[in-house]
Amino acid sequence: MKLKRASRTPQTETIIALIDVVFFLLVFFMLIGRMDATAPFDVAPPQTETGRDMPAGGITLAISKTGKLALDGREIATLELGPALTASLAKDPALRLRINAHRDADLRHVLPYVSQAEVIGIRDVILVVTPERAPSSGGDL
Repeated sequence: MKLKRASRTPQTETIIALIDVVFFLLVFFMLIGRMDATAPFDVAPPQTETGRDMPAGGITLAISKTGKLALDGREIATLELGPALTASLAKDPALRLRINAHRDADLRHVLPYVSQAEVIGIRDVILVVTPERAPSSGGDL
């Protein structure tokens, strides 16, 4: 009894062609797709300045974690802030407003006062921030 071996003919279908098609589709969609939403105009984000002294002059608005206000160290009601800022601006047209908000204060407690300062006519608003600490190299846990 003789057994015949199956003939080994090369397969005509290869996976290489499929890999090429997938690669070209990937490149095609990467070229036509948008990775993020871009504005239809030029946007230059502001730059932060850390490690420098704050500009002298102006007044400081402190905002607590719960939204309470203090203007130059004196607690003030929300409704009194607008007239106080207007009076300060009348005395000094180049008035700077520093906003020093608690780090856990919600943004909803801070942004309205930036807008209010702009409406009143204050051109320089400085947001006081604390720079992030560099990671420690010691064994702090």
